[in-house]
Amino acid sequence: MMRIAWMSEKKDQKVLCKACMQRCVLKEGEYGKCGVRLNRGGELYLTVYGLVSALNIDPVEKKPLYHFLPGTATLSLGTVGCNLSCKFCQNWEISQYPQLNNYRVFGEEYSPQEIVSIAERFNIPSISYTYNEPVIFFEFAYDIMKLAYERGIKNIFVSSGYETEEVLERSVPFLSAMNIDLKSFSDDFYQRICGARLKPVLKTIEKAYKLGIWIEITTLLIPGYNDSEGEIRAITRFIRELSPDIPWHISRFFPAYLMGDLPPTPVSTLKRAYEIGKEEGLRYVYVGNYADQSLTSTYCPSCGHIVIERSGYLGERVKVKLREGKCEVCGFEIAGVWG
Repeated sequence: MMRIAWMSEKKDQKVLCKACMQRCVLKEGEYGKCGVRLNRGGELYLTVYGLVSALNIDPVEKKPLYHFLPGTATLSLGTVGCNLSCKFCQNWEISQYPQLNNYRVFGEEYSPQEIVSIAERFNIPSISYTYNEPVIFFEFAYDIMKLAYERGIKNIFVSSGYETEEVLERSVPFLSAMNIDLKSFSDDFYQRICGARLKPVLKTIEKAYKLGIWIEITTLLIPGYNDSEGEIRAITRFIRELSPDIPWHISRFFPAYLMGDLPPTPVSTLKRAYEIGKEEGLRYVYVGNYADQSLTSTYCPSCGHIVIERSGYLGERVKVKLREGKCEVCGFEIAGVWG
C-alpha cells in the first residue's frame, strides 16, 4: 500500500526525505536509495506502508537485546528495502528486493491496529521492527509504535543506525530500545562495503543514548575486513566513553550475499574481541552466533556473580537472578530495563 511519507520536505519539484541520513533529494518519479520511498507528483510516498514481508514471535535475545526484558518474547516484523547495501547482508532477499526487482515490493497487508492486536492476543510485551531497516518504513512503524505505547507495549528498533535526529526525536517516548549495528570504525569500510558513512552512525548512537532510549550495540566481525585489534579497540573505546554500561554484542560472520567466499569468523577472534571489550572497561560484553554460555551470560561487574544465565545458540534460554534489577549477592545495580 502507498501512503504519504510525511517525514519529508518539499523543495520546488523535488522532495527531501528526512527519514534517514542518506537524505535523498528526489526528482519526480525517483526512488530513494532504500527503494521504497518515491516522489510522485511532488509528494513523498512510502510504497510498503502496511506490507509486512516477515512476521514472527522471537525471543528478545535474538535482536540481540540482553538487558531489555530478558526471557520475554517480542513480536518481530519487517518490510522490504534498505537504505544501506551491505555486501554481507544475511537478509538480502528482502532488504535488496526493490532495488533488484525494478522497485517492486511484496508483503501481507496488516494495519497498525492488527499488529498491536496480535501482540495483545499473545500477551507479548514488545514489538520489534527488524529483518530490514525500520527507518525506511518509519511512518508505518510510527503508527504502530504510538498505538502500542498507548496499550502498554514497548517498541524496539533493530537498526543500522542511520536515523536522522528528526526521526529519533519524533520517536520519543514511543521507542523504548534499539540494537544498533556499529559495523566498523572505518569510514572506508562503510563506503565500500555498506554504501554509507561512519559518522552518521556514531551520531545516532550518541543521540539515542542522550534521549534515554535503551541501546545495545552489535558488531559483526568479518575476517580481514573489520577484525583487527586496533579497530576492535577503537569500537570499544567509543562505547566506553559514551557509557561502560552499554552492552556490546560481538557477532560471528558466516558467508552471505556478495561475501559468500569468505570463511566464518574464527572462534579465537571472537574470544579475543571479548577480552578486549573487558580490558577497555566495558561491563557487559557478549558473543553471538556461537553457543558458549560463558560468553553469553551476564556477570555482576562488582563481584563477578552470574546475574543472568543464558544458554542456547541465541542465548534464548534465560535464568534471571536479579533482585529488583540488582545483583542478588552484592546488591550492585545492573544497567538495563527489567520490567
